Amino acid sequence: MNLKSLLLSSDEKTIRILRRVLGDLEIEVDHCAQSETAIRKITRERFEAVIIDCADLQEAGQVLQGVKASPVNKRALSVVLVEAPVGLRGGFEMGAHFVLHKPISGERSKASFRAVRALMKQERRGQLRVTVQVPVMCIGSHTYHGKTLDLCEGGMAVQFKDRVAHEGSLVFLLELPGEKHRLEIQGQLAWEGSSRQAGVRFQNPSLQQRAILRKWLNSQLPEPEQDDPPVECQLSELSPGGCYLRTVSPFPRGTRVVLTATEPDVDFQTKGIVRVTHPEYGMGVEFVQTEGTPSDQVGRLIQTLRSKEKKLPKFQVEPEGLETAPATLRPETDDSLVTLFRSESTAPVEAFVQQMQQR
Repeated sequence: MNLKSLLLSSDEKTIRILRRVLGDLEIEVDHCAQSETAIRKITRERFEAVIIDCADLQEAGQVLQGVKASPVNKRALSVVLVEAPVGLRGGFEMGAHFVLHKPISGERSKASFRAVRALMKQERRGQLRVTVQVPVMCIGSHTYHGKTLDLCEGGMAVQFKDRVAHEGSLVFLLELPGEKHRLEIQGQLAWEGSSRQAGVRFQNPSLQQRAILRKWLNSQLPEPEQDDPPVECQLSELSPGGCYLRTVSPFPRGTRVVLTATEPDVDFQTKGIVRVTHPEYGMGVEFVQTEGTPSDQVGRLIQTLRSKEKKLPKFQVEPEGLETAPATLRPETDDSLVTLFRSESTAPVEAFVQQMQQR
C-alpha cells in the first residue's frame, strides 16, 4: 500500500520535480492548484503528508489549519516550500513540521523526503489497529479490569468493567497471544466512549516494549510494511542533554527518534526528540529523560571520547513518530546546547551553526 501525499502548488516546475521525486520514493501525489480544492480533499480523504507551496502565505496558513482540524488528517506530516524572504522561521510559524527552500532540485529534495517518508511510514503504522480481545489489568489509584478491543503501536481501545478514574499515568498489564511474557506498559486515557469503553495512549514505551508491540502487530498483518533503513548521521556536537547530528536527511521537528552509535567500541542507544532541523545539513536532538535516563550513557560517551581522543562517532537514527504528548524533558536547563535548540530553532542554518560553535 503506497503512501499518499497531497500537493498544493501552481508552479509547474515544482510540480514536475516533486512528482518525479515522490514517485521514485513510492509516494503517490494528489495535486491541487487551488486551496479550496485542497481543503475539500483534506476533509474527505486520508493523506500521510500534505505539501504546500507557499506562493500565498495566507492561503497556505488556511490549508495548514484545515489539516490540523481534519479528524482524518490531523496526524498528517505537513511540509511547506518557502521563498528566501519567508525562510525557516516563517514556515515553522505557520505550523509546518518541515520546511524546504525554493527553488527545489530533484536530488536535494529526494534526500529530504527520504527522512520524511520514513516518518510517514511510522505514523501510518502507529495508527494501524489490529482487532484483539485479551484480558487487561489497569493499575492506578485503584485496580481496574477489562479486555482489549484493538491494539496499535501507539495505544489500544479497552472495554472496562468499571469506569476508570482520570489519572495522569496508569500501568497496563496484558498478555499478547503467542507471546511468552506479559507486557507491562504505561499509558493514559485519550478518550472515553459509551459503555465504559476508553482509548489508551501509551506513554514513552521503552525500546524493548516497542519492539514487542511491533513484532506482534507485524505477525498479525498479511503484508507487514518494511522499515526504511536508518538515517546515517555524523555526531557534530554533544552535551549531557542533547546532540547535533550532521546528515543530508534530517527528520522534521517534533520527530521522536532512537539514536544508536554504530562504532563497535561505543555502547550508546537512547531516545530523543528533534528540536532543530536544517534541510540537507543536520538536526538537533534533545534527549528524553526516561526511567533509564541517558545521562549515564552520555557521560560515559563523553568520557570515552576525551580519554581515547576518538573521532566523533557515527549514529543511526530511526523515527518513532511525531510528538503528541509532552515528553519528559528538562523543564529548565543550564545545558547550553539544549538552550540553543529551544531558543534558536528557527534561525537560519549559518547563524545557528555559528552560535553553536561559539557556545
